[in-house]
Amino acid sequence: MSNFLIAALYKFVHLPDFEALQAPLLACCVANDVKGTLLLAEEGVNGTIAGPSEGIAAVLAYLRSDARLAALVHKESWSERLPFYRMKVKLKREIVTMGVPNVHAQTMAGTYVKPEDWNALIDDPNVVVVDTRNDYEVAIGTFNRAVNPQTASFTEFPQWVKEQSAEGGLLHNKPRVAMFCTGGIRCEKSTAYMRTLGFDEVYHLEGGILKYLETVPAEQSRWDGDCFVFDERVSVKHGLEPGHYEFCRACRLPLSAADKATEYFVEGVSCPHCHDKHTEEQKARFAERQKQVELARQREERHIGVRVELKKAAKDKADAEAALRQQQLSAAKARA
Repeated sequence: MSNFLIAALYKFVHLPDFEALQAPLLACCVANDVKGTLLLAEEGVNGTIAGPSEGIAAVLAYLRSDARLAALVHKESWSERLPFYRMKVKLKREIVTMGVPNVHAQTMAGTYVKPEDWNALIDDPNVVVVDTRNDYEVAIGTFNRAVNPQTASFTEFPQWVKEQSAEGGLLHNKPRVAMFCTGGIRCEKSTAYMRTLGFDEVYHLEGGILKYLETVPAEQSRWDGDCFVFDERVSVKHGLEPGHYEFCRACRLPLSAADKATEYFVEGVSCPHCHDKHTEEQKARFAERQKQVELARQREERHIGVRVELKKAAKDKADAEAALRQQQLSAAKARA
């Protein structure tokens, strides 16, 4: 039975007071036993949280109590294990980092395409289909006909667009472009950026890959493989069922069964992606950590790294509750 509800959410909206929202939002999350990460910036909110269904409902209600976030949309899935150990609310310059100024996704994003209409769009040979995610995400699954920009981070995407817009590029004289990403946030920003460059017919998948996998039957799907997610589930497939991958604990990249069968895979220490990227000293530390994990597993205990995270989470909760009490006291004094 799946006991934990996972909510992925974002909204581009002007939040000039975003710094002041951090402490009360964290307090609300920890008070409701919700864990995960939420990002706040002047351009909006973004993140994924998990916890008991009533706790998630309380946090979403708190967010939507702000009139600017009343229309906040979220996507749900379930997990048998809590996919996060702590709750973090971080302040950022951007809720998804592109690094290009004056790209206003709130007002400039491209045309939404619902999951049930997506197949018809990307089947059109006159449409260029672009996967806006990072290379390691694309590697485990993507849509048929999709172009992989082969970026290591989203900040590289604008340069790829400029290069491919030049004569001879994939986007040169191609007015119709369809873009997609995991949950929709990168596409809102990338389509807004494309429109600043003069692309008029730019489309993006509403709700992202996750909504497509939830909505479109597998027999009608144009999706091939798994969808990478940024939590302990690692990947999901149609119906948002758990996928076929697990993390390399040294580099956090997804591993398939074939990856684990190579000579480069040493559990907790290295994999085909990172075997030549860490020093011997680092590998020795990873090996010691893995030894502690295995010893804890034999004792049927949580491993030392998780215990540390849980201690930090407990401290976060105590700090947030103290902050909440102080806010309530200040409010009571103001009313007196």
